[in-house]
Amino acid sequence: MTYTKPSAKLQKPIVSRHIAGKGLLPPEFYVRNVKEVAPDLLGKLLVRREGKQVRSARIVEVEAYLGLEDPAAHAYRGPTARNQVLFGPPGRAYVYFIYGFHYCLNISCEPEGKAGCILIRALEPVEGLELMYAARDLEREHGRVTELRLLTSGPGRLAEAFSITRERDNGKDVTSRRSDLQVFEDGFRPEKVAITVRIGITKAAEEPLRYLIAGNPFVSGKRVV
Repeated sequence: MTYTKPSAKLQKPIVSRHIAGKGLLPPEFYVRNVKEVAPDLLGKLLVRREGKQVRSARIVEVEAYLGLEDPAAHAYRGPTARNQVLFGPPGRAYVYFIYGFHYCLNISCEPEGKAGCILIRALEPVEGLELMYAARDLEREHGRVTELRLLTSGPGRLAEAFSITRERDNGKDVTSRRSDLQVFEDGFRPEKVAITVRIGITKAAEEPLRYLIAGNPFVSGKRVV
């Protein structure tokens, strides 16, 4: 099964003025090698729907985790009750809890039975900012980039801004039109993608598996140009 990047004519999905007429990414997008999917996810829109309320933000930074061959991956030691989502169908949300108070959102890749996933590290807010502020328990003041970064720059922040939890979202099919957590294609293409080593890990830390939109002010850590 292969994934062909869409032409200018896209599927017509759901409600919001920002995502109306844009395409929900299909399972075929995620069934590929995780190193191929990761850079292709940059620029796509993560969307949370709750009735008529919509939160959306552009994916600007991700990290790839390679499964059984990657000592930094949760799947490295094989299937467990905790990581079983990673060995299931592609396009599923894998959510875990870290440091005792942060959730992190990953999306499973590769064919079913072969583990691999992509950690969503940073987003650029697009729509539903007031909902994100409320979810993060922050007051909106001037709305400049330095303030907006507090919403979705970093995996823990973005998960909170989108009300993502393991109980609510782990195993959720982000390719389903019935899902309240989805990823959309709107034709945006990054001008330049930067690749660096992954950050915040100690095992396999030298692997160049972090992908980000170069120059984007919402990436976590220091901006890469």
